[in-house]
Amino acid sequence: MGELHGIGVSPGRAAGPVHRLAPPPPLPPAPPVIDIAVERARARTAVAAVVADLTRRADTAADATAAEVLRAQVLMADDEMLLEAVDAAIDGGAAAPHAFAAALAEHRAAFEAAGGYLAERVSDLDDLRDRLVASCQGLPMPGVPSPGHPFILVARDLAPADTAGLDPAVVLGLITAEGGPTSHTAILARTLGIPAVVRCAPVLDIPDGVQVSLDGSTGAVAVGLSDLSVRSVNEAQRALLERRSTSTGPGATSDGRPVALLANIGSARDLAPGVEGVGLFRTELLYLDRTEPPSFDEQVAAYQEVFAALPGCKVVVRTLDAGADKPLPFLRLTDEPNPALGIRGLRVARTMPSVLDTQLSAIAAAAAATSADVWVMAPMVATAAEASSFAAACRAAGLRTTGVMIEVPAAALRAGTVLRDVDFLSIGTNDLSQYTFAADRMCGDLAELLDPWQPALISLIAACATAGREAGKPVGVCGESAADPDFALVLVGLGITSLSMAARSIPAVREALAAHTYDECVQFAKAALAADTPAAARSAVRP
Repeated sequence: MGELHGIGVSPGRAAGPVHRLAPPPPLPPAPPVIDIAVERARARTAVAAVVADLTRRADTAADATAAEVLRAQVLMADDEMLLEAVDAAIDGGAAAPHAFAAALAEHRAAFEAAGGYLAERVSDLDDLRDRLVASCQGLPMPGVPSPGHPFILVARDLAPADTAGLDPAVVLGLITAEGGPTSHTAILARTLGIPAVVRCAPVLDIPDGVQVSLDGSTGAVAVGLSDLSVRSVNEAQRALLERRSTSTGPGATSDGRPVALLANIGSARDLAPGVEGVGLFRTELLYLDRTEPPSFDEQVAAYQEVFAALPGCKVVVRTLDAGADKPLPFLRLTDEPNPALGIRGLRVARTMPSVLDTQLSAIAAAAAATSADVWVMAPMVATAAEASSFAAACRAAGLRTTGVMIEVPAAALRAGTVLRDVDFLSIGTNDLSQYTFAADRMCGDLAELLDPWQPALISLIAACATAGREAGKPVGVCGESAADPDFALVLVGLGITSLSMAARSIPAVREALAAHTYDECVQFAKAALAADTPAAARSAVRP
């Protein structure tokens, strides 16, 4: 039995035979173009078919996160600029499949150069290219294999259309050669509760049928297991999940220190029974597929649906996190030399203040019609002045509790002054890692820098927690790192007061907290802060 190592991105253990995702149909030989009109019609037929398929998958997706990802792909496929580039390639003598490949290669290069959120969409473009090329040839895209028994799915990477429809009862775990902690594969695996490991390239050399196990927390992959070992791993995981399925109640350490365990959602569809509240309500879903922003009434209805489902509960709404490297058509912002460092999040209000004003008014109206405890926070805040300006806008709209996200190192370093005019902080560890280490979230070769156990990141989180404690104001974490039960112990030991994550991850974190005292968490945090490497920090909690 051998052992491989990747990056664990969705906690849990699983074991079973490997089955690989089949590659897409290859680009056919380039034939001479006899009739340009026929090729153009062929291209449009392919687009219509792919858009219809992705739309169907989005409409039937199990959760709003998956649906949001798939609808973003639909926007890419249905983009007029793409069709114009395809037409130009056909006019130049390329057949429809080759025209799609050429046009999307240009889009891919532009996304990679942009970095940030757009670079994260490169794999989505690759999947779109493959689907369009296959459709042009009248060929189906190979889907997830169906060997007739539960298995471990292995792939170079997984497209949203593949990941969104996975059945956790059949696909026990995921192992990919590429990807990163914030890739769609990782996010959707956590949402579905499927253990997953990414950036494990040697897994592609394992033949189908070989039995492996994976640990979605540590990234370890064991190869060549016996039937007995496979049963042992899966039985232990089932027992763990059954125990956690009965886990209810508020989060707390074993000695009774409360820690709010909240859910990250994109819409009311993501709400799960029994949650304490919502720590991150992403409002971007309402703005997708729009050439004009949603109206005041549309927004009120969407927000009120969530608030009404959580009477008396805390709901933290993040204002629109878009612009620059997260483009939305209606914003009509100009191109930027480095959009990852450009006009996005709260900064959009500099040029389009009406978007923020309307959203805040809609949130306030929806909050007034329900008994939910509504908090509002702004993304991409860098200075105390920005925080103060946002707080003033919220108060003018009639919102009581206002805060900001800590995603920019400057804000973390000056957390005390940022807190002067706001009521709380929420740390987005995904972007904070990206900006702290100058490591794009989708640059696989730098994925180890995005490990939340990096001591520098832990130090920035500690600085925010200390500022909150001194100001007597709460500081939460809503990044994906909060879903790691071991890392949650460190966060609590640092002084973090709430943890927000995919709803499926809450029971595991609740269980971890209940097994340790607050003083133990403090000792874990001190050891992690003193560590020089992520491995040393992790071993402070899990020897």
